[in-house]
Amino acid sequence: MPAETVPIPNRSLFRQNEVCEIAQLQPYVLRSWEAEFPDLGVAKTKDGPRVYRRGDVERVLRIKQLLFGDGLTLAGARRRMQEERGEPDADGAPLDELLKTDARERILRVRQSLRELASLLAQRPGSHAGGDGEFQLAAPAPAHRMKRATKPAVKSAPAKSAKRRAAAR
Repeated sequence: MPAETVPIPNRSLFRQNEVCEIAQLQPYVLRSWEAEFPDLGVAKTKDGPRVYRRGDVERVLRIKQLLFGDGLTLAGARRRMQEERGEPDADGAPLDELLKTDARERILRVRQSLRELASLLAQRPGSHAGGDGEFQLAAPAPAHRMKRATKPAVKSAPAKSAKRRAAAR
């Protein structure tokens, strides 16, 4: 159901149950969406319930369309809505700017660096330019254990054996 076809009362604020009724959602669904979209709704006041602006109701309807109509996940719906508003992605740059950059050139540079690293790692120990074997791995030398000085044991009163206890009864 597109957001445009759902009638929204001409008011500025709505309670949670009103938003759920308009969007035909259960309250737990709306609360889970609030976790994914933290700016959805106005924080509840000390004595009152959480309230939503008209724009929040429209966003709830758009989220519902993206999830149930288009089959997106919550993360996908968030990205789509950011793209629609021209907001920056998680890295701070607008998504369309990232797509315009020369990503292929950057990928090729990374690929070349990885090939050089793989080549360096594939060389036999001691065959690199220095030849001194500085990249060779060796097992650590065994650590020598030092004996700790022991204190003289303090003798305590011998415990009675089971036989002696039984005989004492």
